Amino acid sequence: MGKKSKKSKEELIAKRLAKQQAAGFVKRPFEGLPFEADLVCLRELVPAATATAKLNEEHGGDEIVIASLLPAAWQALHRQDGVIMAGMQVPVASPDPSRDIAAAILKVKDAEPGTYAEADANPGSGPRLQDILDTSAPFTVSVQETFDYWLADDPEHRDEDLAGALEQANESISPTEKLVSADSAYWTEMGGHIYLRWAQMQDEDTVMNGLARLHARGENTVSGLGRYLGCFRAHGIVIPVWELPDGTQPDAVEEPLAAFAAQLDAAMSETGNLDYDERRAKAGVVSRQLTIR
Repeated sequence: MGKKSKKSKEELIAKRLAKQQAAGFVKRPFEGLPFEADLVCLRELVPAATATAKLNEEHGGDEIVIASLLPAAWQALHRQDGVIMAGMQVPVASPDPSRDIAAAILKVKDAEPGTYAEADANPGSGPRLQDILDTSAPFTVSVQETFDYWLADDPEHRDEDLAGALEQANESISPTEKLVSADSAYWTEMGGHIYLRWAQMQDEDTVMNGLARLHARGENTVSGLGRYLGCFRAHGIVIPVWELPDGTQPDAVEEPLAAFAAQLDAAMSETGNLDYDERRAKAGVVSRQLTIR
């Protein structure tokens, strides 16, 4: 009887916790930030990258670096040379990742160099990235070939323990490049195949309708260069994916992508209901989705 009662109590607590987390779930945690799509890509798709950012004056005005991944998947790090870093790829998260990251940044920014913050699924109440970042400051993404950004540029401030972890981490990086002819578009090579992954900040239905219109016309091909595979759905936005021919290099994607971006913008701007062929195309487009978060 006692065991059954204990089990029932644990199940009840688990259900209450799940209900509480679901109630606080934020579908688009980075919505409102002009670089929302790139943040999602750094969190879910890009193996090694950094981006410049700045705290607003209310929170100190410090320059910070937002990175795809930090050592040990930390949420934030005050590097030995004083650089404040935030990590996007972490093992656990609360229902609002924007709050998690902001809490970690504020925790380490005034701490001693070398201080880090681990990911916390329950950071408590407080500001979000939208509240602490200066959105007028440049947010410039730089894709990296290695995780060497974990270390200070100055050898005198390098953490040798982190240096020892670099070699194994660097072996896991898939070649990736940020394209310039469309916002938040990335070329990547994985498993011997080459892909274009392009994060969209428009709402999901608008993107899907635009893709459906192009698909029905046989034009969902990155100007004839790619084969549409489907979409990732991550943190409330969609990220369409096309497979490119073997050997396609990033420079060869820029011109076709620029032309295709204009086509997709026009298709997403079309008003009125989808016709029969477009509805059929949309069913196929929507069926090829994978939800990451």
